[in-house]
Order: sequence, then structure tokens, then C-alpha cells
Amino acid sequence: MNAPATTELPVVVIGAGPTGLAAAAHLLDQDIAPLVLEAGPTAGAAVREWSHVRLFSTWGEVVDPAAEKLLAPTGWTRPAPATYPSGGDWAESYLQPLADALGNRVRYGATVTGVSRTGRDRIVDADREAQPFIVHVAHTDGREERVFARAVIDASGTWATPSPAGGSGLPALGEKAAADRITYRVPDLENPAVRARHAGKRTAVIGSGASAFTALAYLADLAKSDDGSGTKGVWILRRGISGSTFGGGEADQLPARGALGLAAKAAVDEGHANAVTGFRTEAIERTDDGRLVLVGEDGHRLDPVDEIIVLTGFRPDLSFLNELRLGLDERLQAPIALAPLIDPNQHSCGTVYPHGHRELSHPEQGIYLVGMKSYGRAPTFLAMTGYEQARSVAAAIAGDLEAADRVELTLPETGVCGGAGLFDAPDTAETDGGGCCAPAPQLVQLEAPAMVGAAVGEAPAGGCCGS
Repeated sequence: MNAPATTELPVVVIGAGPTGLAAAAHLLDQDIAPLVLEAGPTAGAAVREWSHVRLFSTWGEVVDPAAEKLLAPTGWTRPAPATYPSGGDWAESYLQPLADALGNRVRYGATVTGVSRTGRDRIVDADREAQPFIVHVAHTDGREERVFARAVIDASGTWATPSPAGGSGLPALGEKAAADRITYRVPDLENPAVRARHAGKRTAVIGSGASAFTALAYLADLAKSDDGSGTKGVWILRRGISGSTFGGGEADQLPARGALGLAAKAAVDEGHANAVTGFRTEAIERTDDGRLVLVGEDGHRLDPVDEIIVLTGFRPDLSFLNELRLGLDERLQAPIALAPLIDPNQHSCGTVYPHGHRELSHPEQGIYLVGMKSYGRAPTFLAMTGYEQARSVAAAIAGDLEAADRVELTLPETGVCGGAGLFDAPDTAETDGGGCCAPAPQLVQLEAPAMVGAAVGEAPAGGCCGS
């Protein structure tokens, strides 16, 4: 089959999540036809998997302007801007109506298995940029298809590829064998089966971000409930405890995000969880009674636990982009120009300067990674960032570089900005605000300031690092 002229083709958007649907709305605003390919059966399929978790961003911060413009003729109205949606609210009350407004421009059950240039693998230079993209798609009914595109926007996210428990970035020895006792998601403790797994049990939570904070707060709530007596969390941190461990607190310009860290701190302070610092998991072993023992890289063994929740971040699936010439940072797997702005080795700020098509570009012109996937392995992504990316990229594809280069976003500060690192230097003091490295794994009990309880009580429950 001969490929049609590039100018006649749609822009393929991979993923019908928040950023992918926003990209489609912005493309339509530029009079460019989008085609959204979604592997799941509905819009926001990944978001629905954490439907029980409440965002720390308000409705006013998670609705894209171009999407709202597209929704207006349907009679849709934005929920109260100052309220906090759950993942389920976001999917049902915004993402699905937006996908419905896009109509047949969104295809479900369509998994992208490969992207390339028509007739050119990644080696071939000749006439490369003149060739349209070719997108291979596998459908749930077993049918395969190829779609031609003038450009490709990959907004597939990172949800399907969580990072493992192992401190080296590889699965811990025994991690796969213990899969029946391990989850890589914040547990939905309103689900009776999930609640039964954790009620009265000892659960290890591995991770130090918003998802880990949420899991610890949920377990603490379970411990205080009538059916949760004896529930205990063991919080596993690869670093030590410092002033920035629990986020920005009251200094965070997203109040619910700040309160989330305080809720995790309260879980430790109130004795519902112990914090084990300086522990990097090497192996997971089973005891004779089926419980699990975490073994550190230094051979240190923790007391047995019943369940493990691994919340160590996510990583991008780049396998289906292997025939394209991507320019990715060797550490973060994020676009090279974006990586210095978000590298947690350099800083612990949860904000990043607004950025667009130039920071997201690659040697292969016309391919853009946006949304969570653009951050590679870096954390702390906000929906507002993805929407600004989508606006800039759509304008660039339309040839309006003035609009594409314009900054139309101001991001909230986290209240945490100094120090950093994914790995603490041995000689770093705990008081430097930037993290510390315990010389050996330690159990830590913290003293709570008087304001913690009030601050947590006024904020919505939960949070989401992908919001």
C-alpha cells in the first residue's frame, strides 16, 4: 500500500488519558484531525485503576481550557473549581465526556505495538523526513492494522510499567516469586477483599513519594477502624529522614499535597507505622508460614511482613518506539532538553519551568512524548504541565511557532526546594534539608508538631502523583 500525502493525514495520539485527550482537543482547535488510540476499553483507563485515590489538585487545575471549549456545546459544566476530585470522579465527569465529544476520533481496544517511518527503519537516512509515520495497531479482536500519520504524540503514560522493589532498579531476588503478596498500587481499602489482605496485618510500604504517603495514611486509617485492630505499616525508605522527606507541608502551594505528607508523618508519629531508613532491598524471602522477609543490600533482614506495597515510581515503555530516533537522557529516559529541569539528582523541587515543543522535540521530527511519559523516570508530574505541553505541541505541528513558544502557565511551588538526590552522600548531615544517609538501616520514631492533626483534618484524603 502506498502512503498518502503527509498533509492529508491525522496526528496519531497514543493514549486517551488526561494529556492525550487534551492534545486531541488542542489539535482540533488548530484545525488538525487527531486520531486517539487507546489500549483500554474506556477513556482514562489508567486513571480508573486508582479511582479510589483523591487528587491533590482541584477541579480548577485538572481541566484543560481547549477541552472545556470542546465540551461546552454538549452542556457539560465543570464541577466546583475549588473541590478535589477522586480518580474516579476525574474519569467519569471529565475524561469520558471529553472522549465522547471527540466521537469516532477516539478508538478503544487499540494497542500501539510499533511506530516507524514508512519504508524506513531507524538506520535509513534517505528522504526520511518526507515519509509519513506508520503506526502498527493490535485490536482486542485479534485484528492488526497500520495507520499513517503526519505526526505522533505519545501520551501513553507510565502506569503499566511500575518500578520494582529492588534497590538496583532490577526486581529483588524473590520478588517475582512473591507476586501473590506484592502490589504496585495504592490499595483500595474500601474493597472488602483488599481490606481483608491488610486488616490486622503487617504491611511494608516501599517508596517516598505521594503514593507512599497515601498508602501510609490509608493503613493508619484502617488501624484506627473497628475492623483494623493490629494493622501496622513498615515504611521502607532508601534514604534517611530529613526536613524534606514529608514534602512542603504548609509551604506547599497545593495545600492538599502538603497535607498528604503530613498525614504520612502522622501515621509514623502515632505509631501506626515504623520508618526504616537507609534500606535498599536486595531480596524478598518467604518464611515457613508464608510471610515475607525483606533483605537489604548489606544483608540486614527486617522482621516478617504479610504484604508488600511497592511504590517506587514508574518508568516509560519505549519498546514500541524502537525504530524512531529519540533523543533521551541516559538517566531519566526523558527528552534531553527537559531532563535537567526535572532531574531529582539535582534538586528536590516538585515544580518545573513551563516547557513545550522545543524541550520535547527529538532528532526524529514529528514525534513527541508528552504527559507522564515525557518525564521518563522523574516524579512529581502535574496535569497542568501536560496540558501546557499539549497546547505547545499542537501549535508547533500547526506551524504556529509564536504560539508554540509562548508560556501560558504558572505552576504552584511545592515548598520543598533544596537538596536532593536519589542517593544520599555518607557525610551529609540530617539537618541540611537535603536528605541524609543512615550508616545502617534504622527504625525511626518521629515527634509530631502540634499542627499536624489540624492540617490533615482539613485536607481531602489521599493524593496522586499523576495528577
